[in-house]
Amino acid sequence: MNNEPIVTSLLDTDLYKFTMKQVFLHQFPAAEGEYRFTCRNKPDKPLAPLKAAIEEQIDHLCALRFKPDELAYLRGLRFIKSDFVDYLELFQFRRRFITVEAVPGSNDLRITARGPLVQVMLFEIFVLAIVSEVYFRQFDKEVLLAEGRRRLREKIAQLKTFIPKAQLHHPFLMFDFGTRRRAYRDWHEEVVTTLAKEVPEVFRGTSNVDMARRHQLVPIGTMAHEYLQAHQAFGYRLRDFQKMALENWVKEYRGDLGIALTDVVGMDAFLVDFDLYFAKLFDGLRHDSGDPMEWGERALAHYRALRINPNTKQLTFSDGLDIQRAIDLYWRFADRTQVGFGIGTNLTNDLGVQPLNIVMKLVACNGHPVAKLSDSPGKTLCDDETYIRYLRQVFSFPAAA
Repeated sequence: MNNEPIVTSLLDTDLYKFTMKQVFLHQFPAAEGEYRFTCRNKPDKPLAPLKAAIEEQIDHLCALRFKPDELAYLRGLRFIKSDFVDYLELFQFRRRFITVEAVPGSNDLRITARGPLVQVMLFEIFVLAIVSEVYFRQFDKEVLLAEGRRRLREKIAQLKTFIPKAQLHHPFLMFDFGTRRRAYRDWHEEVVTTLAKEVPEVFRGTSNVDMARRHQLVPIGTMAHEYLQAHQAFGYRLRDFQKMALENWVKEYRGDLGIALTDVVGMDAFLVDFDLYFAKLFDGLRHDSGDPMEWGERALAHYRALRINPNTKQLTFSDGLDIQRAIDLYWRFADRTQVGFGIGTNLTNDLGVQPLNIVMKLVACNGHPVAKLSDSPGKTLCDDETYIRYLRQVFSFPAAA
């Protein structure tokens, strides 16, 4: 199998890993975390035989350091603090914090990253991209790329037909969110540069910091589930963890990066915590599970109940989108609020072979379990059933069917 390095830059990850890491470094530098890999679907080929190739790629990852021009780029982002960049200049992954094992009696892999939170949290996106590309290196790349290019041309044609019609109050804006499940790094880059060239009026950036830097695109991202989940173990009353996570974000960024994630313990509980104070401070909300149409209506109703004009806020959709779904959501909401669409796997891994539905989630922090109670079936990842029951009780979250 091809053993060419998959990750060649420590910027080849999503922006929100840096923005969350900066908060943790400044406010919770001693926190410990544990991340666990899982594949949610049944792959066409087993993962266990890929163990050695994946470990070789992780070994290479752990030898990388941030380069001077990469650090200069981060230092030029107004929300990144100078002392954080100084820390990154010294940063290097420690191999002892991550293990890769073949699960006995199955074709699955067990990948666990455990150690200081500010160290192990950066493994996630890199490991997922490594596993995905190692897996796809088993297929005929040229055949897959030919099909991928055909599908990309169809998507661009669909967008070019739609764009002249998109005359609602707010524009249609889309972003690449496809680093973690891309088939190949070079294909990911081809997708991003092609979209930037062909439909620049709607394609506004990428979550991938390295590609944003090298292609003069806007880097996109704020917070992920792990940021809020970690606050379940930072010593606050559990009922208050979302409010404290939002408060600490405001403390760090003071108006920058103002899109809040809503689905860690469900939309009901989030809206209880997202009062007038936070609704005014944050620019908008991000959807990542459950029915997006229903979620969007509830978000707009919440703003109206607080006497905030929804046209001054933004709803960002990022859960399993394709172009048509994004267009449907645009027609539903863009006359009433600003909208943005983060599209991932459907852009960077739509090649005619089933993508891996892989995640690497924070499952423990400071020795305590943490969890997300998802509005979508199958997205909750926590082995501690007692904690899950307690979390459901505290937030009045309905029991799983």
